[in-house]
Amino acid sequence: MRSDGGSSACTALVGNGAACALVAGPQTQAEEGTMAEPEPRRKIPLVPENLLKKRKAYQALKATQAKQALLEKRKHQKGKQIQFKRIETFVRDSWRKRRDEVRLKRMEQKPGQMVLPQGPKLAFVVRIAEIKGVSLRVRRVIQMLRLRKIFSGTFIKLTPSSLKMLRTVEPYVAWGHPNLKSVRELILKRGQAKINKKRVPLTDNTLIEEHLGKFDIICLEDLIHEIYSAGKHFREITNFLWPFHLSVARHAARNKVGFVKEIGEPGYRGEGINKLIRQLN
Repeated sequence: MRSDGGSSACTALVGNGAACALVAGPQTQAEEGTMAEPEPRRKIPLVPENLLKKRKAYQALKATQAKQALLEKRKHQKGKQIQFKRIETFVRDSWRKRRDEVRLKRMEQKPGQMVLPQGPKLAFVVRIAEIKGVSLRVRRVIQMLRLRKIFSGTFIKLTPSSLKMLRTVEPYVAWGHPNLKSVRELILKRGQAKINKKRVPLTDNTLIEEHLGKFDIICLEDLIHEIYSAGKHFREITNFLWPFHLSVARHAARNKVGFVKEIGEPGYRGEGINKLIRQLN
């Protein structure tokens, strides 16, 4: 009986234990989850304070050096670059200067050359030669005629003073009397106004009326007529217009000698200036 009782107790205990095991199963898993240790955080390596100060000072030094280098670069760019000149260049410049001085002295001794040519009072001047090494007087006259660039042209009214200026720069310019067709083509194709020191193409009569309306000039035709007739407001109109920058043939860079022969010699050309205008316009 004891053995049976013991075996039945064991079976009961076993059964109860199994039930207990079934109930306690999820609790043990939760307990294991709560007991799991958290992942350790990554430690950021600490940098010594003296090393941080050295880095900051080095960065400030590099920034100062970069700024100083930029200022030096701009300073060199603003100034003129040093250029090497051959002895032939100095000889050519001195020869040109001497030639201009002799020519101007002879011109003053022969006042008969200053007689105004018979014909219209309008002239068109084109600069066709370089002015490197010329005398100071010639350079000043070129600037007064507003012919700072080669192959640039402008209209002038023939007077004794303007004729003297043309005789002064005669070896470097070609000038003559343009006809109405040449004046019209120059203004319509290459006419530009000078407004606030800027170039503005003459594409609208409103622009002309706004700046030249006080002289009774309200359109391009009035402007062309006033220039061709060399009227009383000729100076105001020429100051309003930008100097004409004429074009050069593409083969000029490859064959300079041939191109110079096509242009012709500098000096007075009379009606022949119209051919040069057709060639460069």
